[in-house]
Amino acid sequence: MESNQTWITEVILLGFQVDPDLELFLFGFFLLFCSFTLMGNGIILGLICLESRLHTPMYVFLSHLAIVDMSYASSTVPKMLANLVMHKKVISFAPCILQTFLYLAFAITECLILVVMCYDRYVAICHPLQYTLIMNWRVCTVLASTCWIFSFLLALVHITLILRLPFCGPQKINHFFCQIMPVFKLACADTRLNQAVLFAGSALVLGGPLCLVLVSYSHILARHRHVHGPQVKPFSRTEEDPFPVLQPFQPDADPLIYSLRNAEVKGALKRVLWKQRSM
Repeated sequence: MESNQTWITEVILLGFQVDPDLELFLFGFFLLFCSFTLMGNGIILGLICLESRLHTPMYVFLSHLAIVDMSYASSTVPKMLANLVMHKKVISFAPCILQTFLYLAFAITECLILVVMCYDRYVAICHPLQYTLIMNWRVCTVLASTCWIFSFLLALVHITLILRLPFCGPQKINHFFCQIMPVFKLACADTRLNQAVLFAGSALVLGGPLCLVLVSYSHILARHRHVHGPQVKPFSRTEEDPFPVLQPFQPDADPLIYSLRNAEVKGALKRVLWKQRSM
């Protein structure tokens, strides 16, 4: 039976199945949104590199997050934009697998960097006198490197298991990029092992960090109540995402959203702009 199977050489990305006029509108919208997020993350990265006051662990991790988000957008959005203006929405099999690998690696790195940033804030709030000893540059380098290395190794495990499968169709992916679950459907073999490993990896990457985040924030809230007294109530509110179509692009804006709310970054931006005007 295996001798009758044909290895597919290209994949059709169905993407947004809408009217051609609407595709042109989506192209302009997503191009603008992607350009804005790339420019915003680039500005933040440049500010952190140029401004010595931002050379602290929190902003080092924020710079890694900006790099991750810029890379994430660069690995998925260009092909999606090309598909929105082309009638033949095709991607070769090798670039499709590469896109899957990069998507997994950057998504995992993003989760781990956010956990490390949460840990940094936990140490800063709950152990302020020992902060410089705990979060020294060696520890920051090890944490950031571990996030990148572990993410790419885990993504490589998934891709290695995928490449062991025979791919003989169907040839279509009902998505605008090669996400891992639709890629499984291209295989003409049992993918239960792949799905089990993916589930275990997702539980490890999402479940574990989520527990660490909840524990760290519970300690932060407990510390806050201990310092300010029981009359202080933690602020909380429920927000709904008004733009669910932007969910795939939401990670790209994370550092930008965090930094726009940060007075130190705003001050650094003003100082850099003032220096440029003075020259």
